[in-house]
Amino acid sequence: MLIVLLFLAAGIFAGHLLKQKKNIILLSNKLLMLSIFLLLFLLGVEVGKNQTILSNFADIGIKAILISLSGIFSSVFLSMFVYRIFFRKKDEE
Repeated sequence: MLIVLLFLAAGIFAGHLLKQKKNIILLSNKLLMLSIFLLLFLLGVEVGKNQTILSNFADIGIKAILISLSGIFSSVFLSMFVYRIFFRKKDEE
């Protein structure tokens, strides 16, 4: 866990130092998207290897959809609440 936090802190520091260099920021965004796609692919490979998950895919899928939807709706609701409490300008009311 400490290693993860150190990498996060190093990334924040590097981002602060490099925020004026647009080319590096664009490259960073592309590498970030590429790494997300690679992680999703590797997650799919791991799911595909697991016979238990594949045989119960329909049941797990329904639960996963319900959990995902509740997470999305909760995030949207709490984001709206936080925005109204902390970020809404007085003249918008």
